[in-house]
This record gives sequence, C-alpha cells and structure tokens, in this order.
Amino acid sequence: MAADWLGSLVSINCGVTLGVYQGEVSSVDQVSQTISLRQPFHNGVKCPVPEVTFSAMDIKELKILDIRNGGSQVGVADSGCYGRNGRGGVSGAPAGSAPVAVPRKGELRSQEGLSSPQQCSKSYGERHLEAPGQTKGFRRRHNSWSSSSRGPSQATPKKNGLKNGGGAMKNKDDECFGDGMDEGLDKDFDFEGNLALFDKAAVFSEIDTSERRGNGVRSRGTPGERTPSRYRHDENILEAKPIVYRQITVPQHSGKEYCTDSGLVVPSVSYELHKRLLAVAERQGLTLERRLEMTGVCASQMALTLLGGPNRLTPKNVHQRPAVALLCGPHVQGAQGLSCGRHLANHEVEVILFLPNFVKMLEAITNELTLFSKTGGKQVSSVKDLPDTPVDLVINCLDCHENAFLRDQPWYRAAADWANQNRAPVLSIDPPVSGQEQAVEAKWSLSLGLPLPLAESAGRVYLCDIGVPRQVFQEVGIKYHSPFGCKFVIPLHST
Repeated sequence: MAADWLGSLVSINCGVTLGVYQGEVSSVDQVSQTISLRQPFHNGVKCPVPEVTFSAMDIKELKILDIRNGGSQVGVADSGCYGRNGRGGVSGAPAGSAPVAVPRKGELRSQEGLSSPQQCSKSYGERHLEAPGQTKGFRRRHNSWSSSSRGPSQATPKKNGLKNGGGAMKNKDDECFGDGMDEGLDKDFDFEGNLALFDKAAVFSEIDTSERRGNGVRSRGTPGERTPSRYRHDENILEAKPIVYRQITVPQHSGKEYCTDSGLVVPSVSYELHKRLLAVAERQGLTLERRLEMTGVCASQMALTLLGGPNRLTPKNVHQRPAVALLCGPHVQGAQGLSCGRHLANHEVEVILFLPNFVKMLEAITNELTLFSKTGGKQVSSVKDLPDTPVDLVINCLDCHENAFLRDQPWYRAAADWANQNRAPVLSIDPPVSGQEQAVEAKWSLSLGLPLPLAESAGRVYLCDIGVPRQVFQEVGIKYHSPFGCKFVIPLHST
C-alpha cells in the first residue's frame, strides 16, 4: 500500500531546528520507518540535493498537499495524514490515513483506487471523512487559492451535516480557505533572464534628456514628451498675459513707495492729496461716521491678531484677558481710536482709555465716547491712573495731522512718556507724515486708503481699506486698482 503514495506532494514539519520541507514522495520504507522526497524545498527555498530522506523520529507533522494515484490526481487540503502512528513510527500506507476528495479547478473528482475511509487527527480537531465516491466540503485557506479560482460551472460544495470536533460545521467556513496548490515547487523564477529584458541604459538616457529640457526638474510625464512650463503652487497656470505690478499711479510723486506681499506697488501720497480724497469721498456719501466705523473694525482686527488671535482669545482663557491701553486726543484720530477700543471691548479685551477732560470736543468724539461707555471699558483722564505694569498693547492716537501745538500740552508729554516707558509694543493709527517727528516710537503703523510717506520711527506700515470707491480715486487724479485682494488690512514693505 505504500506505493499508492508515490508521486504525491507532501509537507513535512521537522520542528524549529530542522524546519519545514516540501516535495514529491519518491519512496516509503515501512521497515526502516523512513520517507524520501524528490526535488525538495526547505523553508520555501529549493534544496541543492535532488532527494532528502526523513526518519519517523524527526517528523513532527506531515501534511499531504497533492495525491497522485496512477493517472488521476486527488487534492487534499491540510489533511495531515502522515503523522505518527500508535507505535511512534510513520504510517507509510493509507491504512494510517485516508485522503479526502475535494473539488479542484472547476470539477469535483472522486476518490478512485483508494482504501476504505479512515480518519486523520489534527491539532484543531478531528476531521470526519466520507466513503469513496462521495465529495466532502473542506476548510478553505485564505492564503491559498481564492474562491475565484473555481470554474464558472462549479458550485461551492455543501456540508453534509457531519460533526467537526463535536460542533456543527457552518457554511461560512467554506469561504474562509482556498484550494491547494496546482503547480509543483520544482521551478524557480528566472530573475536574471527577466532583468535582461529591461534596457536600463536606454531608459535612463531618456530620463536625463527630459530633465535637461525641464531645466533640471524631472517631468512627471513620459520621458519622450515635451516638458511643459513649471509653476509654483501659488501661481496661476491659466495666465494669459503678463502681470502689471504698478496698478496704482498718482498725479505727483511724494518720494516714497511701498509694495505688497504679492509685489504690487503702492505709492504714497501727500497729506494734501489724501485730505482732498477724503473730502471727495464724503461728498459722494462716505461720511466721517462711516469712515470711523470702517477704521475701527480694521484696526481692532489687526490689534486682535497682534494680541494672539485664536491662540489667546478662547473661552478657556477667560482668566488671562489681554489688556490694551488706548491713548486718544481731541481730534479725528482720537475718534478713530475710540471706535477701535469699542470693538476690542466687545471682543472681551480689557481696554483702558486715556482721554483728558477737554472743554470742547468734536461731535464725532462725543458720539464714540458714548458708545464706548456702553461696553464696560475703563476711562481715565490722568496719566497717573494708567496701569503701572506693562500692558499687552498700546494703541497711540495722540497725534494729529494738522494741529502740531498739542505736543506742547502737559497731558500729551505725560502720555507720550508713559507709552515710551511702558514695555508694551505700540500700534499707531493714522500717524502723521514724516515731516513731523513722532513723540511715541511705534512698532506698527496703520494707514488709511493710501499710505503717507511715514518716517522710520513709524515701524512696519500696514494699510487698511476704508471703503473709498474707485471713481473717487479717479476724480482726484489717481489711477487706482485695489491691492487688498481678499483682505481689509495688508502689510506694506518699503522699496
């Protein structure tokens, strides 16, 4: 009966030391309890010797991968029928185990020429086999052939209701494992022959040619394709005409120019031209109240960003509210500061307003002061009431474009000295032109509409949009195209 197993493909597990061998059974000796494999593989690698012989004492587990009986071939999945017998030897005949008939490659094959049904014990339970001529469902391995390897006319074999390990076998087990191997393990993949088909020198030559055409930047297309123009992530690939960076022109040069982050040129204007622009805007309907509100919104938005923005003004940080000292004078610039302070107080910023008691104030200041008092902000009229400790930000609105005599007032000098001695950074709103020396050195300055030629002590210049229409610019002789883009406050750089 040992001759019935010749030519079958088996897998022999010899433990951790010797490893696992696979190969075709060439001989089985029941007397010496040995089995020999032809063209063996050791741990998935083909052995250098044509045949290996194993003793029963070395075999831990034996699995039959493929049974070849005469001209027919019967597949066995994970049978493990070559195991140790009751005497501690290897059963070399079917008397120790019986193969299981399973479907292979689109057809169900019956067991022919095999012995009576037997049982094969495994570590995970006992498999019950059927009589010859009957088909049997089996557990499919997920790492073997998938269910798609079955032929189109072959259905999944059904369970016959027998027990497996004392429990009912479920239909879902049929899809958990695949068929056995169809091909022998006697053929190696020819790596050298396959590599010879790849002409590496020709391919790299085409790549080098493509890189030279693309100025050293590798193209994502085929090496033979023409390399297109290269664009950065922030460039427009549908650009049809060159960009004009000087989109704003003024009737007379004031001696200083700025540029935006995108490269647009923003020329400065004289105070006389700026004053005439605001007068025309007010005549067209852009009143002082509208300009004050727009300036307050832009300045407060810039101040909130300087104070930390979303990293500081959060509901979880109510115990560390930022403090801002607002220094205002009795003029339009002071009213702009009051509008900014009102919006900051509405955003949970602690605002301390310094505004001296004047006998006569502008109507705009009176209105803004009334609105500011509704926010709960603190107002002081003496420098002694300002905080002794540094605040987070100082907003300077003490200076005026026209009245330079205010700088000789005691309250002005005291407020300027306090701002210079306080270690907080200073933001100036609508500071005067460079001809007037600023008493408070600022870190940032915010200009309105178009910048004035500011001095170096004004710090970094920002520009805010106060809503002046383009036709108003044209009426005063300024060719204007908005440089703000999607923002209302943009930084300017000196050229």
